[in-house]
Amino acid sequence: MTDTDKLVKDCIKGKREAQKLLYEQYAEVMLAVCYRYTKSVTDAEDVLQEGFIKVFTHLHQFKSEGELGAWIRRIMVNTAINYLKKHRRYQTELSFSDTGMHPVVDDNPEIRMTVKELADLIRQLPPGFQTIFNLHAVEGYTHVEIGQMLGIHEGTSRSQYARARALLISWIKKNDVDRKIESYARP
Repeated sequence: MTDTDKLVKDCIKGKREAQKLLYEQYAEVMLAVCYRYTKSVTDAEDVLQEGFIKVFTHLHQFKSEGELGAWIRRIMVNTAINYLKKHRRYQTELSFSDTGMHPVVDDNPEIRMTVKELADLIRQLPPGFQTIFNLHAVEGYTHVEIGQMLGIHEGTSRSQYARARALLISWIKKNDVDRKIESYARP
């Protein structure tokens, strides 16, 4: 029996120390996952709390064949999506339409930026674009799976992803140009 198996079994038995350890082991990483889908830390913390309630409620369903962290991550992503659908402030911005799709013209802009800068740009996307971009590019879901999760057509997922990429590429290029101008202006 591995340490993870023992931790899971102790959590299922209701041992508070084990539950606290599991939470502490995964909370920080999962908060970052939740934050990618929401627009505030407060909302991300709400998703995290709701997600961990689901984790502890359904922990008996975890099969030790996979990684516990991946199983928890999937719960957090689904919880975040449900949160976006449920809360009015996201519903008005969570739009998935097929109209106005345009191709991405530059697949590989040559830029230099930090992971934090890229994450900040992704967070500036409209919620619909941000959600689909995160699900496909970060979490690795297919457009078919995204369509099923969000109740949209696969083509809508593809177009929203393409539009999100195009927007990010234009922002990245602008960011890179601004940096170059700033570096030339320094004495």
